Amino acid sequence: MKYKLSLAAATFLALSAPALAQDLPNVNCQDPQTQMEFTYCAEQDWNAADAELNKAYKAAMAQMKSYDEGLAEYAKELVGAANALKEAQRAWIPYRDKACEAYGFQARGGSMEPQLIYSCYAKMTRIRTGELKELAGGLGN
Repeated sequence: MKYKLSLAAATFLALSAPALAQDLPNVNCQDPQTQMEFTYCAEQDWNAADAELNKAYKAAMAQMKSYDEGLAEYAKELVGAANALKEAQRAWIPYRDKACEAYGFQARGGSMEPQLIYSCYAKMTRIRTGELKELAGGLGN
């Protein structure tokens, strides 16, 4: 029953986030004062990290496609870099989500749970962004 209640609370928070954001127009994320502000700032941090991840993914995908083009000249069976990256990213997203859900159990059902989850998303997203930037740079960079 506690899980269903928490799931309902999480759903409520997700659906009411735009309304909450309107109530928080002057949040100073350098110095949040309330739990709502901490959660809001953690979400904003994750959104920023996610935007960087998307840029890094596009750059890494461009590099993988470049590898595929070069390899296709020699043997089509060597091609697959872009597909491998796409599959890896698709596998990483549910991994991140479940890992952060587990992290949230430290405050399960409490008002701090969403903050912990958003903070985890941001941290794991930044780590993945670094990995994608390495791929985008290639071996010679």
